[in-house]
Amino acid sequence: MDISNPLYKNQGIHVALALFTVENGRFKVFLIQRKNQPYKDKWILIGGACYNNEDTETAMKREMFEKTGIKDVNFQMFNIYSRPDRSPVCRMLAVAYVGVIDCKRVEYLRETLKTQDADWFPIDKIPELGYDHTEILGDAIEYLKEKIFDSAILKHLFPKYFTLPDLHGAYESILNKKLDRRNFRKRLLLQNIIEDTGMVQEVAGKKTAKLYKFL
Repeated sequence: MDISNPLYKNQGIHVALALFTVENGRFKVFLIQRKNQPYKDKWILIGGACYNNEDTETAMKREMFEKTGIKDVNFQMFNIYSRPDRSPVCRMLAVAYVGVIDCKRVEYLRETLKTQDADWFPIDKIPELGYDHTEILGDAIEYLKEKIFDSAILKHLFPKYFTLPDLHGAYESILNKKLDRRNFRKRLLLQNIIEDTGMVQEVAGKKTAKLYKFL
């Protein structure tokens, strides 16, 4: 590698996080509104540029805290975006992550040094996004749908113990389709994603509901 070659210059790395939740039965993603150029006033996914002394996961945690105040989120990388013109500033490779969180248990900043607003948006009401974040968000949704029955990726949406109707509703919201309740329970148990705790939750005026937990 000849570092004097001009084709190596003016390159950087972005990190972007599609952070999802389910609130009142609606599948939502967290967006921030830019305060500065480029894409001033546009909504985007959580993210920013890496420092030279950071790996991408460290950069993602820093950017998330600086621009939202949120920390301790479990996320995983799902794709890389390398189109040369994806940023108007310079060539910026994007490392994209996906994560889920219980929005009722997290507080966030509405404004920071580089953002003027932040909020949860229903997936069917997404504004026009800056950069290539519409593409990244679409890919993140498909990734989550593909992984939803293969792992306990949704465990961070729920408290330690939860009812099957709550879990069933979250899956239906994310997949945007109805799921047979009996087959749903059987599939998750056979795949060792959840287990019956032997405990029940009493709901006023209703039958008791079994409590489950993620393995």
